[in-house]
Amino acid sequence: MTRQVQRVRMSQWVDPAAVYAALAEGEPRAVWLDAGPHATAGLSYVSIPTKKSLHENVDEGDVTIFERLRSAVEHDSTVDTSAVREDGFALGWVGWLGYELAAHTTGVPTAQARTPDALFVYVDWALEFDHELHTLDLLVLGDDDALQSRLTAVEEVLSTADTPEVDVAVTAQAAAVSWRHNPQDYQSLVQRCLDAITAGDAYQLCLTNEVKVAGTFDPLEVYLRLREANPSHHGGLIVVDDIALLSSSPEVFLSVDSDGHLTTKPIKGTRRRGDNIALDTALAEELLASEKERAENLMIVDLMRNDVGRVAQLGTVQVDSLLEVETYEHVHQLVSTVSADLAHGLTAVDALEACFPAGSMTGAPKISAMTILHGLEQGPRGIYSGAFGYLGIDGAANLAMVIRSIVLTPEGASIGTGGGITSGSEPQAELEETWVKVAPLLRALGVSPSEYS
Repeated sequence: MTRQVQRVRMSQWVDPAAVYAALAEGEPRAVWLDAGPHATAGLSYVSIPTKKSLHENVDEGDVTIFERLRSAVEHDSTVDTSAVREDGFALGWVGWLGYELAAHTTGVPTAQARTPDALFVYVDWALEFDHELHTLDLLVLGDDDALQSRLTAVEEVLSTADTPEVDVAVTAQAAAVSWRHNPQDYQSLVQRCLDAITAGDAYQLCLTNEVKVAGTFDPLEVYLRLREANPSHHGGLIVVDDIALLSSSPEVFLSVDSDGHLTTKPIKGTRRRGDNIALDTALAEELLASEKERAENLMIVDLMRNDVGRVAQLGTVQVDSLLEVETYEHVHQLVSTVSADLAHGLTAVDALEACFPAGSMTGAPKISAMTILHGLEQGPRGIYSGAFGYLGIDGAANLAMVIRSIVLTPEGASIGTGGGITSGSEPQAELEETWVKVAPLLRALGVSPSEYS
């Protein structure tokens, strides 16, 4: 009998936050791929994954995660996915690739991470939310009996689902907040990046910092505050046992459709939002006109064209858009889009392996930049600056950059922040950019600006 993904339309729309809260209660694993609060376009997915998982730590020996992902996707390649939307998730694997996996993909030295360097869980059913049409569908991998069983369970949950309230008044203790590099040290590291650039060792270096907040946090409560404060079209909440990834990422790392068309949208260049329309417009125009920011973005576009070219059909790599300003709740960003068609016989997993980690989080040239940064940053990035999303059983994939993200573990919360350093960078301005990026994430944890800037 042919295995298939089946689809059924639910009778009414229910808010994704309410559905996740109802489904995830008491569950050790849960997944929410989120198009954002008040979204009017895009798709969201909520599910409780199976017990099947793939995980890997670089320090434990040979890295086989890409081979295992290829094998896992190939195992499902005969599934009938005709009921799946061309722009949607066909069910399959959801998870992340941590930055330290770069030790495998590039051969550069990396620090030992505190979280798995790769972790994917298997999703054999999901609720699909279409924010434009305002419809809710159930997807199930299995026969009619499996569909009916899941439908009955989901209908019971939906009938009692209530949208959880967002508590914005939470506060944390100032003493619980600690940075890997204090402001003076971070500015010194920026200067060392500038020295390396002057010496010709790199053109751009994506220097990062990490802030930790000790305490115990509820993943859903923090994520609801985060998505309200910093809405994004590629948000996500992935909980796997005692680790939770909460992301309000604005950046698409790699999107590959089932026909093998690949897209990447590197972000480089940031300005804060203005307090009034005139200032806000002026800051966006300043970003677009900045030689420093334009050069920073163009370097990464060139790097990504090279990475994509390693797996693309000859002559198909192109820049679809260059240096466009995208505006978010707290920042303006400079974004470009690169696309290509995968070479015959190659898959989304091959593209991930060829392009990881993304150039927007390393600098250029990639190998030299990463080697320099390893010596400067003095610690692991972990999941931050890696990628998260899905690998569908139809061969499609959609992964976002792990930026504007919080990682929760039993030890507390950690957040990465950083920026691209070029010859035109100024240490104080680079420091302040990290504060602008990290502010809404820390507020979601109850940390006020006076406690970190």
